[in-house]
Amino acid sequence: MLVVHFLENKDILLSQLLKNVPSVGDEVVIKGRKGKVTSVTNMDENEIHVQLFFEKLKVNKGKTVVDTSKKKKR
Repeated sequence: MLVVHFLENKDILLSQLLKNVPSVGDEVVIKGRKGKVTSVTNMDENEIHVQLFFEKLKVNKGKTVVDTSKKKKR
């Protein structure tokens, strides 16, 4: 069992005990975000750092606010 730390810009996102370590180019999903492994570094005999690159989140700005001023007041 190996301790695998998943990192994004020096921030630890997740630490797991794994038997299989992801390789460079693999796609992973952490906390609902899709990302790719950019590098794998052995820090110790049991500790591994995995650098990730996440896709940018898409923001929909096309939604409009419903005007409620014309509704009947009670």
